[in-house]
Order: sequence, then C-alpha cells, then structure tokens
Amino acid sequence: MKNRLKDQNSPYLLQHASNPVDWYPWGEEAFEKARRENKPVFLSIGYSTCHWCHVMAHESFENQKIAEILNENFVSVKVDREERPDIDSVYMEVCQALTGSGGWPMSIFLTAEQKPFYAGTYFPPSSRYGVMGFRDLLIGIADAWKHKKAELLRSADYILEQITVREQESDKAIDRNLPGRAAKIFSESFDKGYGGFGQAPKFPTPHNLIFLTLYSSLNEDEAAFVQAKRTLEKMRRGGIFDHIGYGFSRYSTDRYFLVPHFEKMLYDNALLIIAYCAAYKKSGDSQLLDTAEKTAEYIFREMTDPDGAFYSAQDADSEGEEGKFYVWSYEEVCRILGNEKGAQFCEYFGMTKEGNFEGKNIPNLLDGNEISEKFEAERKVLFEYRKERTKLHLDDKILTSWNALMICAMAVLYRATGCGKYLSAAKKADEFIRKNLSDGEQLYVSCREKRRSVKGFLDEYAYYTAACLCLYGASQERGYLEQAEKICRQAEQQFGDKDGGYFLYGKQNSSLITRPKETYDGALPSGNSVMAFCLVRLSQITEKEEYRLAAEKQLAFLSAQAAAYPAGYCMFLIAELLYFYPPQRITAVLAEGDSEEKIISRLPLEADIQILRAPAEEYGLLNDKTTYYVCKGNRCLPPSNEEP
Repeated sequence: MKNRLKDQNSPYLLQHASNPVDWYPWGEEAFEKARRENKPVFLSIGYSTCHWCHVMAHESFENQKIAEILNENFVSVKVDREERPDIDSVYMEVCQALTGSGGWPMSIFLTAEQKPFYAGTYFPPSSRYGVMGFRDLLIGIADAWKHKKAELLRSADYILEQITVREQESDKAIDRNLPGRAAKIFSESFDKGYGGFGQAPKFPTPHNLIFLTLYSSLNEDEAAFVQAKRTLEKMRRGGIFDHIGYGFSRYSTDRYFLVPHFEKMLYDNALLIIAYCAAYKKSGDSQLLDTAEKTAEYIFREMTDPDGAFYSAQDADSEGEEGKFYVWSYEEVCRILGNEKGAQFCEYFGMTKEGNFEGKNIPNLLDGNEISEKFEAERKVLFEYRKERTKLHLDDKILTSWNALMICAMAVLYRATGCGKYLSAAKKADEFIRKNLSDGEQLYVSCREKRRSVKGFLDEYAYYTAACLCLYGASQERGYLEQAEKICRQAEQQFGDKDGGYFLYGKQNSSLITRPKETYDGALPSGNSVMAFCLVRLSQITEKEEYRLAAEKQLAFLSAQAAAYPAGYCMFLIAELLYFYPPQRITAVLAEGDSEEKIISRLPLEADIQILRAPAEEYGLLNDKTTYYVCKGNRCLPPSNEEP
C-alpha cells in the first residue's frame, strides 16, 4: 500500500510513503479535507536522517492500530523541515512556547485554518512512566474535538495571538560592545578540561569558534582563541570526528566529545572546515589544516554528486540501530587486522575489550596519543571492511543553502592551502546551483533527481550571496561579485522589511499563519546574520553607498535583537567586527617562479586580495621579487617583499 507521499521527491516523505497512515503533503488538499470532514490536522515535521523520527515512525506510524485512529479522526500531514524551513520555523516557535523546548520529530495539532492548539515532539506509542503515549494522546484530542471543540478553537486563537503580538525590538545604533560581551559569556561557560561550552550535549556551532578566532585577532585577546583552539582540538580527537572515514557527526552526547549523535550533516562539516582553516591561519598548527582537509576528503568521497553538488546528510542509524555503522568490538578489529596489529590499533585509538560505548568502541584519541598517520594502512583496511559490514542511509537531495555553505568552505580551504582542487569543487557546485536550482535570480530550496522543490527562502539568498563573495575572494573573477550583487538585491526585494531585518519567507512564497524574522544563530547562522555579513562585505568590496547604508541598518537592527544574549548571534558579530575593522586590501605582484596558488595560501583569509601575474602601471616589482601592496583602513603602506 502507498499513501499520498508516493509521488513526492523528498527522501524523508518517501520514507513514509508505505505507512498505513494516510499522509498528505503540506498543501490545500489536506486543509480542504479537514474543513470538509470537520477534522483536526496532525502535522508531523522531521527529516530523513533524524534518529528519533525513525523511532516514532517505527513505533507509531507503522502501527496499524494507531494509523486507524489517525485516519479516522485526523487529517495527517508530513513535512520535511529541510525542504520547508518556513513551516518548521513557524511551528517550532509554537512548540517552544507551549512546551519550553523543541526538536524533531515535531508533533503539532492544528485546525483546518493552520492554527495550532497542541504541540510536542516525540511521543512513545503507549503511556509509560508518567509520559503520555501517542495512542492515548490521539484518543484524547479526538474526544476533545468532538465534545469541546469550541475550547480548542479558543485555545488556537489565543496561541496564535501570543506568537503574533511579539514585537521585535529595534534600535538606530550599532552596539560595538556586543562582541566583547559575547566573548565574556563564552569565557564564563568554557569547559577548560574538555573544550566546548556549557554542559552536554555539546554542539560544534562552528560560527561561534570562527567569531572567537576573529575576535582574538582583532582585540589581542589570546584567551578567546585558546577556547576556540582547544575546542577544535578536542573535537578532532573525540568520537565526534570519524577516525576511520573522516568527517564530523552532528553533536556530542557527552562532555568529552567522545559519544556523538552519529548523523553527519553537510552544513556542520562545511562550517567546521572554515573554523579549522581560520584557526590554522592564526596559529600555524598544521593539525588544524589537516583536519579541514580530511573533512573535505570525506565530502568528496561520500557527499558529492557526480555533477559536483553536495548531498545533505548521512543517517545515524544502520539496520535500525543508532551508531552501528561506526562502532567496533575489540575482537572484531583484531580479527580483521590480526592480533598484534589489531591490539596496537586498539590501544592507539582508545578501544578496549570492555568498550567505551554500550559494550562496543568508538575510535578516539582523547587519551592524548599523538595524532599521526602511523596506522594509516590499518585505517584503510577497516574503512573498506566497514563499507561492506552495513549500510548508511544517504539523504541525497541537494539543498541550495547548505551547498552554498560548502562552496564557502571549499573557497576558504583553497585560500588556506593553495590547492586548486578545492577551488574547482567550489566552482563546480556553483555551476550546479545556477543550472539546476535557479531561474536567473530566482532560487529554489532544493532538488533531487533534477526535480526542484519550492521557491527559495531568505537563507537560500543570503547563503548563496555569501558563496559568491567567497568565490570572488578566492578567484578574483568579477562574475562572482556581479552574481553576489544580483542575488543580494533579490533578497532585499523579496524579504526586506522597511522597519529593519528580513522576513524568512517572501513575496513569492506561500503565506503561513505568521511571518517570522529569524535572527538567532542556532546550529546554522540565521539568514539575517548572513545578510549582515554579505552587506558589510559588499559595501567594503564595491565601495557603493547603497550597501553601506543597508549594512548599517541591518547591523543596528541586529544589535537590538542581540542585546539580551549576544553569544547567540555570532555570525552577526563577525559581520560587526568586519565592519569596524575592515579587512586589509592586498595586491600581490608575482615574480617569475611564484604561482598564484602558492602566494594566496600565505595571505590572510579575510583580506581582500588581487593577484597580478605581471607588473602593471601602478604596481611594479620591488627587487625583482614578489611584491605586496597593502592598504589598512584609510592608509596604504609602502610596497614590500615581506608577506603581510
């Protein structure tokens, strides 16, 4: 049996196409049915690599008796949060307001007018240990709808009123004290022993580490960089990093970065590549760059489409068991590598007969062993064995915003290494976006098997503008700068609010019960924060007044939003730091024998660079050596052969 999800393109929706639940995709057909049959709507939001989404699907949505209750009393709607971030954002605010927390799977009960009256996340199938079971919840809500419908409708109206009346504060001034306040918050919550901030679970949130690295450089605050670098080092050593196949998992469930939630997301790995490159450029520690390159190796090998785009995620589960793909028994390793080499490998990677995770082992280097290639041959053997041992689900849809982040990462990695394959990868992914995810200046959220989903939201435009700026910075090809300007103007037209900031969905998107304006940086930087970055950089690169005014307006708007807790707005703070401390402009004139790739890897990542392969009228060679012309702020320095 197949339900109405069978013709959808989302991997998440297709996972539910054979459920006995009569699922509908989000759309007027579902809400019209709810009106016609006088039923409430059950809205379930998740994504294809979500462990607890799988659990609830197996326990409840594949359960014939629960499906019968849903089909008889509700209209059930399934949404992929990665394809519809607008729906996810609106109802996540509801969930957090009603329950004090949020997450996925998200379970919302609505009227046919899309107004929510009850919210939660995961529910077990049956009530237990004082926790409401999904079956009992459905029966209770169905009964209330039949006998107390007026109360539910009043509740829905009240909830909508509460989430709608929240006025966002606005201010006319840019608060330059916010970066310092954020750095202090991070310092107070820093885990000196194990890296990271606060208690478990620990998320990478790489934009926070990028902020601390930049803040440290600009304010001569070494303590801030110690926090970022130690966190990056602990993550590289921990089980959150895949020591067999490379790449990072989504977060650590413990304080030590040992036991991850095993799913791997494209966006985490993109932002972490940037964070490791930034820390490498500041410290010169080659292990940081090695980590960035190993992460890129993982992306090329397992997360890259034949046409050059990047896939979305790999699942945490194999054969219904979380982490099964990644964990090992001591005996298994010795059997594959031989007793002597196996024992040595296990000792090096902290693996024991007792195990460090539910009787099995997660390879790690947290005990302080030197990070080296001494077991490289054995690692490759285990990698090949692991591929055949069990399989991972791959979410192979191509998301514009996440691909834009990986374009930024590859462009930054090229600037850190001078290795042309990274720049080529960034350019190829950009070509894919232009060909498959855009109509001129109109962007789309995603595509899979060349089928596009819905028209893009703010994040698509903000992130892709940033990607074009990163490509321009790496290649100095003006076409990328021109594309950045076009996409940025589209963002202004579609999402801009004359009172400040940008709405999540625009004039070409369908309307929902509220129109959010996301500003807080979560696992991903908000579209508003990235727009601030783009506007600041466009104003500095082009020196156009329109961008300067727009940047200042956006920085002032976000200053008001970030005032209560600036550490939650690090991408905005990066933009603000760059606004107050403009990157230096460097023109390098190459001497014979020097290459563009060699020179670019020696220059600061944030600098605006121009590389000339031969002397020009204004830029000559000094002493017949590669010569640097550097401008900082409002002053230019004499030409020099010293690298800036």
